[in-house]
Amino acid sequence: MKVTLICVGKIKEKFYREAIKEYEKRLSSYIKLTTIEINDEKVKVENDSEIKISMVKEGNNILSKIKDTQFVITLEILGENLTSEKLAQKIEHLAITGYSDVVFVIGGSYGLSDEVKRRSNYALSFSKMTFPHQLMRVVLLEQVYRAYRIINNQSYHK
Repeated sequence: MKVTLICVGKIKEKFYREAIKEYEKRLSSYIKLTTIEINDEKVKVENDSEIKISMVKEGNNILSKIKDTQFVITLEILGENLTSEKLAQKIEHLAITGYSDVVFVIGGSYGLSDEVKRRSNYALSFSKMTFPHQLMRVVLLEQVYRAYRIINNQSYHK
């Protein structure tokens, strides 16, 4: 299976980069993983209008990286909450039903544009809480790794 992460923003902190690199290495046994970083749009004045413009620009950049044939999973606060086992079942079901090219999208500080949400095939939530998108990348990679351990009947921490 091919998995692509589309993420808004660069990873600046060394400890996040090291954790990401570790999970990328672990996942290489299971999938072909590609990460695409989209520049986060700066907001000059923090008001609704400027934020919306920023989100639309980020959204257009995200959408330009997605192919029509890809199954898109967006990370959204209002998405569906799954256990690790259910996420593994979801990923395995996608592979069985012919979706061998999956994209996970992590938005920027203000979230995802409506256009990206409309393109999404599935909205996934890790929590109702807000997390830094850098940390969310680590958490997502860990959960995808855990899912593949589950799919392959290998041990994982509960």
